[in-house]
Amino acid sequence: MKRICVIDGQGGGIGSAVIKKLKEIFEERIEIIALGTNAIATSQMLKARANRGASGENAIVQTVKTADVIIGTIGILMANAMMGEVTPAMAAAVADSPARKILIPLSQEPVEVVGTPRAPLPHLIEELVCETLKPFINAK
Repeated sequence: MKRICVIDGQGGGIGSAVIKKLKEIFEERIEIIALGTNAIATSQMLKARANRGASGENAIVQTVKTADVIIGTIGILMANAMMGEVTPAMAAAVADSPARKILIPLSQEPVEVVGTPRAPLPHLIEELVCETLKPFINAK
């Protein structure tokens, strides 16, 4: 069973939307761990039916080491992103994790990824789950 860590901060809305789509497509064939930069984000992702959840720097730093896939916005790789909620240690842990990272090209930071289409969040999540993640999960 693949272990997928969904990382989000602030209100957890993007992470919750991702988790709902993951559950819709994969049901219980994957383990989803909600990792919030704060307790509110974790709580919202747990309400979206993540299997487990934890909050804060140490939880993220320790858990991403065991993940098969990490999902979040591009900010999870940037120290001090999400209004400072992503600490340098969190960003480094995500970057150093051997897990496959699938990033949503949304950010409040002054960063733009050239070549990425500007699409609404539901379309980005659909592409993330159905086109990028599904072949990885279904591969033996």
